[in-house]
Amino acid sequence: MTASTARRALVVVDVQNDFCEGGSLPVEGGLATAAAIADLLATGADGYDLVVASRDWHDSDGLNGGHFPPAGEQPDYAATWPVHCVAGTTGAQFAVPVADALAEHADLVVSKGMGEPAYSAFEGVAPDGSTLEAVLRERGVTEIDVCGIATDHCVRATALDGRDLGFDVRLLPGLHAGVAPATTAAALAEMAERGVRVDEGSPR
Repeated sequence: MTASTARRALVVVDVQNDFCEGGSLPVEGGLATAAAIADLLATGADGYDLVVASRDWHDSDGLNGGHFPPAGEQPDYAATWPVHCVAGTTGAQFAVPVADALAEHADLVVSKGMGEPAYSAFEGVAPDGSTLEAVLRERGVTEIDVCGIATDHCVRATALDGRDLGFDVRLLPGLHAGVAPATTAAALAEMAERGVRVDEGSPR
């Protein structure tokens, strides 16, 4: 495909209540990121051939293949995490600043983490069971813009998986929020090294 015929998708990663301020696993700047993504959708959604939102959608038993710690134990914040984004709960809903914009503009929602840990949006499935990769291939998408939460976890995993699958991936500056400065910087460096187009001057 030439640049003029390339098809682009926007992938909005896990902008959910539990990952924003006030949630069970909050990321500083999450609400501001949600609002900025809403602005992008309001003004620029028509520039994409496909808009996809991913969401953590964990089992209600709280175990998720080891993603949550057993009852009475503390999470280690590496393999296990506080209970978050349990399917059907308020915490799993898209954050208020972006929820209406996603309802209007998202063509597809993929859910991940049902019964097992999952970070990348490419691990998610559509309501009909299709993978994100399959949907992108079907639509002829070759370029992906990525934004969302958290830069150093699910955004990173999504961007790297996209590159590994052969997509041209760009991380949208100012439209992602990371858990900690050091891990965010490391994630940005890794993404750039792996071929993701990263503007390191403007991360949230």
